[in-house]
Amino acid sequence: MTAKDSRLKYFLFIISAALFLMLATRSSFLYVFNNWDDVNSYFSVGKSLFNGKVPYRDVFDQKGMYLYFIYGLAYLVSHTSFIGVYIVEVIVGSLDIIGFYKILKLYVSDRIAAVLAPLSFVVMIVSQSFWWGGAAEELCLPLYIFGLYLIIRYFLKDYESGSMGFKQVFLGGIFAGVVANIKFTGLGFFFAWMMVVFFAFLVHREFVRGIKACFVFLFGMFVPFIPWIIYFAVNRSLYDWYWGYVYINVFLYPNTADGGLYDFIYSEAKILYWLILDNLIFFVPVIAGLFYSIFARGQKLFSRFVVVILFGFTFLGIFAGGRTIPYYSLPLGVFAVFGFALLGKILDKLFKDVIDKKSFFIPAYLVCSILGILMTALLSMNVSFMSQKKEDFFLFRFRDEVLEKENPTLLNIGCLDAGLYTLTDIVPSCRWFQTQTLDVPKKEDNPYYEQERYIKEALTDFVIARDSYPAGIKKNYELIDQADYSYSGYDFTYYLFRKK
Repeated sequence: MTAKDSRLKYFLFIISAALFLMLATRSSFLYVFNNWDDVNSYFSVGKSLFNGKVPYRDVFDQKGMYLYFIYGLAYLVSHTSFIGVYIVEVIVGSLDIIGFYKILKLYVSDRIAAVLAPLSFVVMIVSQSFWWGGAAEELCLPLYIFGLYLIIRYFLKDYESGSMGFKQVFLGGIFAGVVANIKFTGLGFFFAWMMVVFFAFLVHREFVRGIKACFVFLFGMFVPFIPWIIYFAVNRSLYDWYWGYVYINVFLYPNTADGGLYDFIYSEAKILYWLILDNLIFFVPVIAGLFYSIFARGQKLFSRFVVVILFGFTFLGIFAGGRTIPYYSLPLGVFAVFGFALLGKILDKLFKDVIDKKSFFIPAYLVCSILGILMTALLSMNVSFMSQKKEDFFLFRFRDEVLEKENPTLLNIGCLDAGLYTLTDIVPSCRWFQTQTLDVPKKEDNPYYEQERYIKEALTDFVIARDSYPAGIKKNYELIDQADYSYSGYDFTYYLFRKK
């Protein structure tokens, strides 16, 4: 393949990612607004970061710093919309497709790999796990995919000749470190990644080098932490970082059920069963790919189980805590690429003479791209929301009412960030700028205590509440608007209060 061919393929991958995501994510300009509370929370913290506030200490959310930094960059593109987030998603999606292409090339011809790579991406973004677009899991996908590429390339190409090189181990550690600073439940994948690599060292009777490789991996994993160690040290907030990201997520957020090993296995099996039913669009190629990875010819015994081990630990890392929110399972979709590798093997055999012709690639790529667009338009849960207009959406009315006051301040209670901070370009002034379901034992760190104090002392000009509000709020605030809103089978009522 010439350099010109490579540039053409990568250009087409970028265009494909932009077209597919234009339909699939509510961050796209085809949608009036992405009002998913999670991504608005990330946007508010990212905005705060770029306005001099320290996450966890000054504004609280419980994800990792690279997520907020990326959302902060998106905020610089557009302060009051998700166009910047859409651009980020296109960049991430392009990397996903490129990574899939590299993995597929390990199994099938170059042209078939290029044709199938976008479809490997499509089955993820049209699944229920993709949700509304912009999830932390979505931003982690290239790290999983290129991590998969490194380890699969090693076991298919280099395993028989020796152990993995330290440069590849170090790079795998860097991927793990970035994931750790976005959402660390994804580390199950990289735990299995290094475990399998270490076992490969043992197979080659290189125990000492295997131990060294573990330290190389850990050093690589440490490197992405360095900027944030410096940042929080300079701001004297290292403990706030630990408390907000590690303590909260490890000790207060998991929902592990009581019981023994049998109960745990039964619970996890049930979770997997429902995940498969909810996301058949990518689990069909995932399951086919797992079987293919085991039974494909020309592999050593140990290498046959690498993909299955990675899938299993990725699943456990995400769901061992017991919570089963739909978008959690998105990283499992990366394993669909092995199902497409099986499909590619079949296509290579059936149409070898056609594939070898120079005239094959562009028409075949266009056909698969059109198929991907049709799949996205027909299967994505988000497409129906394109018909929503600003005039019909209460948040835009609330925005206009808030912006009647110069330099307004706002507090969001009763739910995660509803999106009003984003539309009004307000930087949160309260640490607990939104309500989260956390049982924080220490009174001064409890979100409900802090929010009640803000309302009693009338410290913000406006308050947006969902479904209910404190009994004493009308002492300092007047209700100026309310609206009913329904999504995902739930009905809510939002209230907007203005300080008297």
